[in-house]
Amino acid sequence: MAEASRTSEARRDAVFGRWVVFSPARSRRPTDLKSHAPANPSSGAGAPKPSCPFCQGRESECAPEIFRVPAPPDASPWRIRVIENLYPALRRDAEPPEEAGEGEGEAAPGERAVVGFGFHDVVIETPRHDVRLWDLDAAGVGDVVLAYARRVQQLMEHPAVKYVQVFKNHGASAGASMAHSHSQMLGTPFVPPSVTTRLNCMKEVFKRLGKCSLCEFQSKDILVSETHNFSAIVPFAASYPFEIWIIPRQHSSYFHEIDKDMALDLGSLLRTMLAKLSKQLNDPPFNFMIHTAPFGVSSSCLPYTHWFLQIVPQLSVIGGFEIGSGCYINPVFPEDAAKILRELDC
Repeated sequence: MAEASRTSEARRDAVFGRWVVFSPARSRRPTDLKSHAPANPSSGAGAPKPSCPFCQGRESECAPEIFRVPAPPDASPWRIRVIENLYPALRRDAEPPEEAGEGEGEAAPGERAVVGFGFHDVVIETPRHDVRLWDLDAAGVGDVVLAYARRVQQLMEHPAVKYVQVFKNHGASAGASMAHSHSQMLGTPFVPPSVTTRLNCMKEVFKRLGKCSLCEFQSKDILVSETHNFSAIVPFAASYPFEIWIIPRQHSSYFHEIDKDMALDLGSLLRTMLAKLSKQLNDPPFNFMIHTAPFGVSSSCLPYTHWFLQIVPQLSVIGGFEIGSGCYINPVFPEDAAKILRELDC
């Protein structure tokens, strides 16, 4: 196999600016890499589950509803619900900071503390406890994508919200506290540092090469699948084994500007990629995150800001080298992971 002849290699990512060491000697064959995490409790479980507040019929046990996507007549009362998080990391009832420095508390020199204002919402993707996101059809996943975009558009109207992070945790070791399929979003009154780092890195590439980091990729070897609107790749310098990025093929800075046709296309591709990862890697815990431009960036930033969705299967433990150096060790070359996923029928 191709991977047998590979030697260690270091690659620098052109989006996050990270160095990644690819060391195939640290793992078995890529095809043997599987998750050994306990099975997701939602798999095969009946619906509804008596103790799950996200199941249909237990809506009163949840935090207040923001909006819902109704189901067809003669079906369940809803398909998707967007609700407040009952245990929010940031509080919408806190006083928002009006300017930099307001609400600062005691901190060491150079550090800052501000009031914990923000929005923390939950998207319940299905009324059924036994259905995972990729068990839905393409239109169903597309509707979840549109629910994300609708809520981001609402949060954009709040003058204090600077960024909204949409994310999904699947499996306990990936941070999911509830087995029922759901995702979350956090609206923050600041632009997170990793977002600033990403934009600065993409700006450097644009200044040097005159093009966006994500508008084209050089090697078809890292392509997993593509549709009319999106490409799914294993990035050239993937930080994690079998990491996937889904990227709009046309330059687009803001995720929330997605339309219905694009959402359906994204839903179809996202469903397929999650099904491939589940089949190949034994239903691994995973996270996915939508990386987009902060609200109100200057027009000069738009040529190099390009939104995308990142899927990270949790197959390895982050150790001292990664924490201390900010570099990552990946035992699977992206070209090998892409080939395995490309050839997998789902």
